[in-house]
Amino acid sequence: MTDTETVPLLLEFYRDKLEAVVRHIAGARLVPSYDANNTYQYIVNREETQLAWLRSAIMDLGGPVPPDIPESTRSGNANSVFDEDASAARAFLDKWQPRVEVLKHARHKGMLQVILGETIEQQRFFEQARAGQTDLLGVRTEKAGKLVGAVLPTRWLE
Repeated sequence: MTDTETVPLLLEFYRDKLEAVVRHIAGARLVPSYDANNTYQYIVNREETQLAWLRSAIMDLGGPVPPDIPESTRSGNANSVFDEDASAARAFLDKWQPRVEVLKHARHKGMLQVILGETIEQQRFFEQARAGQTDLLGVRTEKAGKLVGAVLPTRWLE
């Protein structure tokens, strides 16, 4: 695959990943559970890093500067968010795993494989959150005790 073929592929991958990030940011506002919301924050952080990798790779090949993350909203409850996000992660993997497997450029292939691996992890997080697990990012120490309350739907209140 030549650079002229690689740029459109990376741009399409970027757009698909950007769509996921936008969905996850909006979904986090609907997930009040501390553990699950913290997991969404972790996922969004990783995806923002992935978008930076993709943006850099695209620009290194002379491609256009991809857009930043737009604002978005979602509706539903935490369980519907988990179900939708697990399903979307599966669809992303089904679309991209075969296409990434045939890439010849080792650096780009490796980068996309890391992103796909993290998407598998995200899918598992969504499924575990839907099942009610709270130790998504690790086991809480006994000293922390049981958490009560919920996360606010907005980051900043003025």
